[in-house]
Amino acid sequence: MTPRPTASVSLDLDNLWAYLKTHGDPAWESRPSFLPTAVPRLLEALGGHGLRSTVFVVGADAARDDGAAAVAAFHAAGHEVANHSWGHEPWLHRYSPAELEAEVVDTGDAIVAAGAPRPVGFRGPGFSLTPGLVRVLDRHGYTYDSTALPTWIGPLARAFHNRSAATTDAGELFGPVSDAVGPLRPHVWSGTGVLELPVTTMPLARVPIHGSYLLQLHQASPRLALTYFRTALRLCLLRGVEPTFLLHPTDVLDATEAPGMAFFPGMAVPGPEKARLLTAVLDMLRERFDVVGTGEHAARIRARAGFATRDVARAGSRPEQVPA
Repeated sequence: MTPRPTASVSLDLDNLWAYLKTHGDPAWESRPSFLPTAVPRLLEALGGHGLRSTVFVVGADAARDDGAAAVAAFHAAGHEVANHSWGHEPWLHRYSPAELEAEVVDTGDAIVAAGAPRPVGFRGPGFSLTPGLVRVLDRHGYTYDSTALPTWIGPLARAFHNRSAATTDAGELFGPVSDAVGPLRPHVWSGTGVLELPVTTMPLARVPIHGSYLLQLHQASPRLALTYFRTALRLCLLRGVEPTFLLHPTDVLDATEAPGMAFFPGMAVPGPEKARLLTAVLDMLRERFDVVGTGEHAARIRARAGFATRDVARAGSRPEQVPA
């Protein structure tokens, strides 16, 4: 019997303050949190499908009580806990080497202090990745990164975001235009031991398929959202792409539970509708693939070997810039 292809589910555990900060809302400074509401729902949604995912955690949250409790809860439930940077700023290309080092090391330390194993996986905030960051990951024993989003839609999404943002200085939020030609399949950054496992976009069309985009489509038509995702999975099977599917806490929260986030895709969808969509989407994924966390997915890919190597200088669209 031929084994089913692998897919992975991951969760970026971005908190309310991080979204508000990127959007230029000064309310972020009080560090508002929706983790106590979102985490139990996410654990229930994933556990109800018997899934073990990877949770990318922001270090500044892991170092506070509600974030540390979230790390402990996800770890206890069997989910991998990975690194999502310390400050969740999508302008890592401006960081000095020492600042990049601190983002990785301090977050890893906070995750360990919260009760999870030292992370071996990383995802940059806002899909932000630089050559220097890849080298830092390699130096500190990270085995995989899952930041790349191979799509042409990043600059359009950034422009849409900036229309309502108090600041338009959001770095390479949602990725640069060069990501349009990035590989959909896993590859190793040359000169390092870091495997890149891109966040999957629809093969051929290269449009995003993760939770927030599905919810935006759901606002227009629930049937359209499910048809869109079903089409993406069929194309993945036809093209030999093993999907890496991405979730956020906003995929289980409604607008009243995330104050100030009306700008974010899908926030007009009521919470119960979001839960039904998430259940349908995870069911579709499990029907077609053997679903695991990102770290397990990366380990399976390495065990097969035969993946491509990519020049580390292609990580990101511009060289690092040291802040003045």
